[in-house]
Amino acid sequence: MQQLSTRQARAAAREEKRALRRARSPYAATHTGPGRVLTAVYGILAFAAAGRATYQLLPQKFPEAPFAYTLSALSAAVYILATVCLVIGSRTSHHIAVAACVFEAVGVLVVGTLSLTHAEYFDHPSVWSMFGVGYGFVPLLLPFIGLWWLYRVQRTVAAGSAARSE
Repeated sequence: MQQLSTRQARAAAREEKRALRRARSPYAATHTGPGRVLTAVYGILAFAAAGRATYQLLPQKFPEAPFAYTLSALSAAVYILATVCLVIGSRTSHHIAVAACVFEAVGVLVVGTLSLTHAEYFDHPSVWSMFGVGYGFVPLLLPFIGLWWLYRVQRTVAAGSAARSE
C-alpha cells in the first residue's frame, strides 16, 4: 500500500516537471545548446569588462584617460545587461537583449573606428577600442552572433505561434 502511494507520488512529480517544461516561455530557448554557450561567453565578457572598468575607475587611474575608461564602464554595463536578459529568457528580456546587442555592435564599430582615426582619445585602451583587439576580437563578433541567435529564437517562437493558431 505504502509502495503504491510512493509510485504515485513519483509519477505525479514527473508529470509536474513535464508540465513545467511545456509551460516554459518559448524565449527560454536561449537556455539550450548554443544559447547556453552564448550566455556563458557574455557572462565571461561581462565579468572581464566589469573587472577592467572597476580598476580603471579608481580615483588615481581615471584622470589618465577618462573617455576610454568611461567607455569600458559602459561596455561592462551592456554586457551585464545582455547576460541577465539572456538568462531570464522572457519575451521582454529577449527584446532588451536584442537592443543591447545592437547597441554593443554600434558601440564596437564606432569606438573601434574612433580608436584608429582619433587615437588621442584613447591614451589607454578600452574594451571596444581597436575593435576589441585586447579581447581577441570577441567584442566585435559577439553582438552579431548574439543577434543571429536571438533572431533564430524569435523565428522559432513565431513559427510556434502560427502553428498553434491554426
